[in-house]
Amino acid sequence: MPDKREGQQWNRKPGNFYSKPFKVKIDKEEATLTKVVMDQEIPPIEEPKDTKYIKHIKIQSKLLTEFWGKPMFLGAHVLLPEGFDEHTEARYPLMVFHGHFPDDFGGFSETPPPADMDTSDYIPRFGIYGYKKFQAQEAYNFYKQWTSKNFPRFLIIEIQHANPYYDDSYAVNSANLGPYGDAIMQELIPEIEKQFRGIGEGWARFTYGGSTGGWEALAVQMFYPDEFNGCFAACPDPVDFRSYCLVDIYKDKNAYWYESDYKKLPIPSHRNYLGQIQSTMQESNYYELALGTKSRSGQQWDIWEAVYSPQGEDGYPKRIFNKETGDIDKDVAAYWKEHYDLRHILERDWSTLGPKLKGKIHIYCGDMDNYYLNNAVYQMEDFLKKTNNPFYDGEVAYGDRAEHCWNGDPVNPNYVSRLRYNSMYLPKILKRIETSAPKNADTKSWRY
Repeated sequence: MPDKREGQQWNRKPGNFYSKPFKVKIDKEEATLTKVVMDQEIPPIEEPKDTKYIKHIKIQSKLLTEFWGKPMFLGAHVLLPEGFDEHTEARYPLMVFHGHFPDDFGGFSETPPPADMDTSDYIPRFGIYGYKKFQAQEAYNFYKQWTSKNFPRFLIIEIQHANPYYDDSYAVNSANLGPYGDAIMQELIPEIEKQFRGIGEGWARFTYGGSTGGWEALAVQMFYPDEFNGCFAACPDPVDFRSYCLVDIYKDKNAYWYESDYKKLPIPSHRNYLGQIQSTMQESNYYELALGTKSRSGQQWDIWEAVYSPQGEDGYPKRIFNKETGDIDKDVAAYWKEHYDLRHILERDWSTLGPKLKGKIHIYCGDMDNYYLNNAVYQMEDFLKKTNNPFYDGEVAYGDRAEHCWNGDPVNPNYVSRLRYNSMYLPKILKRIETSAPKNADTKSWRY
């Protein structure tokens, strides 16, 4: 079923049915039949409305329609700069904020939070009350910054690319999902730059994001090296499959259990900043298997499989490991390595990629990332530090005891608010433009 503005999540999809909650008594001595009536229907989700600053665009993708054999669409929320309507001669750099399915442009509010807003919500991760109000205040602060006199004028977009497997395509071409990378780069972004006066050249495009968006930012910078002038990848999904979280898909035999001659020890999948384990690989993947077979749970391990794997004879993604036993398929792992292991691809192709990526790679990660993503970042950094002809000349930084998804914020390292992404990388972006823009490039019309 196509996405209906819910981000391809079955439990939120308009038109799906559900029952009202009710209590069930289970008597172990007597078998009973409980009738469940699914008489509630999830209502339609309204299209977001355009405002002065936020516009919405949706196009039918020719590339994706051809792949799926039915109409497929891409969308985006576009944040326009202050003075867009008045400065009609200006053309703008583009910032692509990658991440999970956004129902509207997030983190931007023209009104401050109410003074009496409830602050009773408690976030154990941060040890504070009132996080929702904090977020609302951050959104208003960004609006004030965005409209201030000396703030640089950019276009920022958040892309909607929900697909039959997930709320996000990972912005790359995939044997199972289709050519989302090319569709975004060749169809969606040019249309946005045409409609909203983007400069439309690689030196004036930047990409960033966290977690899924962090991996995407680095991947699109690598796969389309001339089309972006810098990526800022925070807490990226595994960028080296020797650390597919805590599994080495090339050397390990099983994704659920450590090898041992003496005991069966489960491999963790989630921890807190103290190292306390909340779940294991087996538990996480059994949960997904209960939600859907053939990589269709709509959850994290399945979407990695759907994006990275070759297509099987049944038309579905080949399993990287047996979902019931955890046994790893080495042929699938070899395919992953050559197509989506970002560290391996960089090392393999540095002679051609290196000159195109010099100064463009910036990676940030908490050293106590909940999903152990910092391990792959360490391995990526080890390679990057050894690069030459040219040296990568970028940045890799870690947040001390910081969890998922630390983004390099030096002021509030315990907050991982995505709201700051849109402004905290700007000084580095501006410096990059100043030092890399081609001669006679338009570096002034948007600096009003």
